[in-house]
Amino acid sequence: MQTVRRAIVIGNGFAGAENQCIGLVRALGLSHKYTLYRVTRPRGGINGRFHWLPVFVHKRLEQVVKWIRGFSRIQGKKVVPIQDGEKDVLEADARHIAKVAGETFQRDGPTLVVASGRDTVPVSSSIKQLAPERVFVIQIQHPRSRLHRFDLVITPRHDYYPLTPEAQRQIPWFLRRWVTPRKPPDKHVVLTVGAIHQADSVTLRSAASSWHDELSPLPKPLLVVSIGGPTSRCSYGANFAKQLAASLHNVLPTCGSLRISFSRRTPKTVSDILVSEFANHPKVYIWNGEDPNPHMGHLAWADAFVITADSVSMLSEACSTGKPVYVFGAELCTWKFADFLKSLQDRGAVRPFTGQENITESWHYSPLNDIKEAADEVIKKLAERGWRLQ
Repeated sequence: MQTVRRAIVIGNGFAGAENQCIGLVRALGLSHKYTLYRVTRPRGGINGRFHWLPVFVHKRLEQVVKWIRGFSRIQGKKVVPIQDGEKDVLEADARHIAKVAGETFQRDGPTLVVASGRDTVPVSSSIKQLAPERVFVIQIQHPRSRLHRFDLVITPRHDYYPLTPEAQRQIPWFLRRWVTPRKPPDKHVVLTVGAIHQADSVTLRSAASSWHDELSPLPKPLLVVSIGGPTSRCSYGANFAKQLAASLHNVLPTCGSLRISFSRRTPKTVSDILVSEFANHPKVYIWNGEDPNPHMGHLAWADAFVITADSVSMLSEACSTGKPVYVFGAELCTWKFADFLKSLQDRGAVRPFTGQENITESWHYSPLNDIKEAADEVIKKLAERGWRLQ
């Protein structure tokens, strides 16, 4: 039996997607034995206006523009690659990765390839095609079609919402073949409730220790507020922020402490309103985005959460802790976001945040366990292949 000792993670530069890959690799015991590659989509200028095009088209477009304009500005903006602080992350090259997997197979065994995000699909599927007997390719998030291009697809159940009768009535017939997915899940698919992430029990124990000195002395209960950003299916702005601020003011008397953090997607109009409301309140701390990110510490030490409805990742993480999770803005969400929120409500994991809550009260539910369940399925599929993890 062949032994899998290493992994390749193919990311797209977005933490939400890459954390899913790394979380799975960690759960499989390969946290110190993986290499991160990245598919970088050119940003800025005309790239922003044609963001829906495949990434390879953007790269060709960037080359043409640089050749025509001599690396000059286009309408006042430069066409630049994604800004990335990780200098050692290499561009994902399917031929190179497949070649290395083949050349090192006898010495190091098979290579596990884990990818997430639309831009990574052509790369991961090409690796599978180029080295089918040397790699095991897992695509996280639904790749839309032709699932046989991968050894395994791991995706939330709500990605299949477009196949429901309700969703089908909302899609013009000529667009249906372009909407994820096209067929019901088959043997290639592992379904999860939410998004895979890195907030497993081991990580949270480590975070609890690391953040002990800062978070353990805070008066209880500690309410953590995590704010994402509007999407096409969860749209909001200044009024949303004002309503959230008013609701938080209402529950402050039942909080010992309140900590607020914003994501990279949070609009400045939203963050400015909340900062102006709470910056000088003695019970409230607002992460400034510059100090060490307290996200994992918040997951470990919070007694309850308020999370904006737009973020599947943040909701999945919080609901894996078993602690009370309040959702703000669910009524603004449509399509599969609404289906996901309904699934959490049906489990008893989340409740709407109205501002009338007593944060000292709690409730119990079965925490999400998507990471372990997905990892178990990977191990099972590897065994069917005659492979095992080290």
